[in-house]
Amino acid sequence: MNLIERAGLFALHKMDPEAAHGLSIKALQAGLVPLPGVVTSDRLKTRLAGLDLPNPVGLAAGFDKNATALAPLSRAGFGFVEVGAATPLPQPGNPKPRLFRLTEDQASINRFGFNNDGMEAIATRLAAHRRTIPLGLNLGANKTSDNRAGDFARVLAACGPHVDFATVNVSSPNTEKLRDLQGRAALSALLAGVMDTRAALSRPIPVFLKIAPDLTRDELAEIAEVALASGLDAIIATNTTLSRDGLKSADRDQMGGLSGAPLFEKSTRVLAQLSHLTAGKLPLIGVGGISTPEQAYAKIRAGASAVQFYTAMVYHGIGLAARIATGMDGLLARDGFASVDEAVGTGRDAWL
Repeated sequence: MNLIERAGLFALHKMDPEAAHGLSIKALQAGLVPLPGVVTSDRLKTRLAGLDLPNPVGLAAGFDKNATALAPLSRAGFGFVEVGAATPLPQPGNPKPRLFRLTEDQASINRFGFNNDGMEAIATRLAAHRRTIPLGLNLGANKTSDNRAGDFARVLAACGPHVDFATVNVSSPNTEKLRDLQGRAALSALLAGVMDTRAALSRPIPVFLKIAPDLTRDELAEIAEVALASGLDAIIATNTTLSRDGLKSADRDQMGGLSGAPLFEKSTRVLAQLSHLTAGKLPLIGVGGISTPEQAYAKIRAGASAVQFYTAMVYHGIGLAARIATGMDGLLARDGFASVDEAVGTGRDAWL
């Protein structure tokens, strides 16, 4: 971490977490943050659901909810970027405070509730951006909607022409009963609507599904079965957790989804189980608790074709993306892998 990044993080940690997040977006927009550009190598280049990635390290949804910092984030070392979640109508989300730093645990808890500017404003920004790396959008549902399943298709129809992939997010714990859509019947119906909308796009794009880490083995098996039957292109494992096991920080009992370091083991076990259940028929994206090249590499070896992170930047800065990608390149070389693809799933059994 360079001196500018270290000083910036020190200052941001003196502020309210949500205000600090807003300021970090403004700093990116203003060009005040040194950015390394795209990090790549022959070993790091990979293909995910038809998308060519310069490296397998992505930005998870939630950092740039409203797609307002697309250009700088595309130069931050990531191999792909996901923004959102976007809902059909703008909504303010849950009352503040709704973001909590758990410094002792290198984690955070949020209960934002899909606060965003709505699909029309976000679609306009996406359309104006010249993509240099794959860009995806996380699809959400409005809190007051009487047809939440239909909301995902509506956002895809509006924004799909301007992104390279879309993620169906039925795993946020901060919209009441949203996770109920992960059940077999509800998920099958929801995905059928999304896939019909995808087929109607002038340029059909890959559709991913983001799942929760708090699922039983039977529930995971159901999701794997539905995913394979529906024609999904990948699964993102996982979103935030409702678990609070082993936390030390003062705000550990706040309501909301927990992300960051405590999620690493739980999310990686879910990832490995999904890899086993889908038997290599569906690409997986590993998310949860990544803050080092070794952890990103462990997700790859547990069955992920690519990874994403977000919370670790709160503690290690935006330069972390480039450091993780560069470090993973070295780990692949150390173990004799000529590509990311060769390493996928080679350590899965250790997590089952």
